[in-house]
Amino acid sequence: MERSLRIETLTSAPVARRRIEVVERKGLGHPDTICDSIAEAVSRELCGVYLELAGRVLHHNVDKALLVAGVSEPRLGGGRVLEPMRLILGDRATDDWEGHTIPVAEIAEAAAVRWMREHLRDVDPEQHLRVESALRPGSAQLSGLFAEDRVRANDTSVGVGCAPLTETEELVLTADRVLHAPAFRELFPEAGEDVKVMAVRNGGRLEFTVAVAFVDRWVPSEGAYFDRKAALRSHLREVLASELSGSTGIASLGVTLNALDREGRGEDGLYLTVLGTSAEGADSGEVGRGNRVNGLITFQRPLSLEAAAGKNPVSHVGKIYNLLAHHIATSVHAEVVGVEEVRVLLASRIGHPIEEPWIASVQLCPCECVTLADVADDVEAVVQRELAATPEFLTRLVREGMPVC
Repeated sequence: MERSLRIETLTSAPVARRRIEVVERKGLGHPDTICDSIAEAVSRELCGVYLELAGRVLHHNVDKALLVAGVSEPRLGGGRVLEPMRLILGDRATDDWEGHTIPVAEIAEAAAVRWMREHLRDVDPEQHLRVESALRPGSAQLSGLFAEDRVRANDTSVGVGCAPLTETEELVLTADRVLHAPAFRELFPEAGEDVKVMAVRNGGRLEFTVAVAFVDRWVPSEGAYFDRKAALRSHLREVLASELSGSTGIASLGVTLNALDREGRGEDGLYLTVLGTSAEGADSGEVGRGNRVNGLITFQRPLSLEAAAGKNPVSHVGKIYNLLAHHIATSVHAEVVGVEEVRVLLASRIGHPIEEPWIASVQLCPCECVTLADVADDVEAVVQRELAATPEFLTRLVREGMPVC
C-alpha cells in the first residue's frame, strides 16, 4: 500500500506547558449537541436497517440538522411551552435497494423522537417537538463507492487528533460528567440537561464559567433559585478541586455559575427554562457547531471543521479520519516512550482507499533529552499498524459505534 507518512517535531510547546489554555464543552441538552446526537442516532438507525436488508451499509449522510428554537414562557413554580421546537433533518440517504423501499423519513423521525425521550427528562417529543425530514436519495456516483469491495473515501477532507488530554481538558470533561450524573440529578432535580462549560487557564489559575439551565417547576421563588445555585456551584467546585492532580502547576480553581443572573429582577434575572434546554425558546442548534469527536472544543489545538455526527461510518472521511486520527495519536502516546504530546493529521483524496491517506502527518513533542530520531521508528510502526488495521476500525465503528460529540 502506498502511504505518504511524515513525522516531524512540533515547534511549539505542548499545550499543558503554555501559559494560556481555553477549553469548552457543550453538554447533552445544548441545542448544538442535541443536533449532533440526533444526527448520529439517525445514522446508526439507518446503518442497522441497511445491514439487515442489504448486508452492508448503504450510502447516506445525515449530517445536516437544524434545531429551530420553540417559544416558551418560564415562570417560577412552572411555566409553559407555547410553540414546539422544530428539527429539520437533511442531506442524503438511500431509500431503495433492489426494489425494496426504505422508509428513510419514518426511520429518521423515530430515531429523533426516541433520542429526545431517552435523554431529555422534561421533553415530551410528541408535544414539544416537530420533526421534518428533508432527506433525499444520494448521487449515483457516490452511491457507487458503496458497491465496491474495497472501501474508498467519498470526499477529499482532513481529520486531526491529539494526545494526551491536558489536565484542564480532563477537568472540563469531569465537570460535564458531574452535571449529568444520575446522582447529581437526584441531588439537584432543578438542573436541566442544557449545560455549557468553559475553562480558562492562565498560568496556575484555572477558572470555570458554567451555564446550567434550571427547570422552573422545581424553583418556587427567586430566593430558592439563588440558594440552589450556591449549593450546586459549591458541589461542582468541590468535586473539581478534588480531581486536581497537584503535579501540573494548577494552584487555584474558581467556578462561576450562570453569570448573567441578577438578583432582584425576578424571573428576568434567572436562567429559567420549562424543559431544561434553551432550545425551547431561546437558542437554536446546528450539526457541527459543537464538540469535536473527543467531546471538547480546544482552542489551542488544531480542529477540523468537519461535522462527524451523522456522516456514514464506512467511507466518509469527515467522520472516519477524525476518529482515526485521535485513535492513532492516543496509541502513539501510550506506546512510544519519550513522547510528551502528539498530533496526527490525515488527509484523504476522494476515491482512494481509506487506509491509504493522501498524507499522514505526525507532529511530536519529544520529552526532555529525547530526540525525534530516538522515537521516529517506533512512531512510524504504530501509525503504519493502525492504518493497516483501518478495515477492522471501520467494522467496529459500524457495529459498535463511537462517541462523536
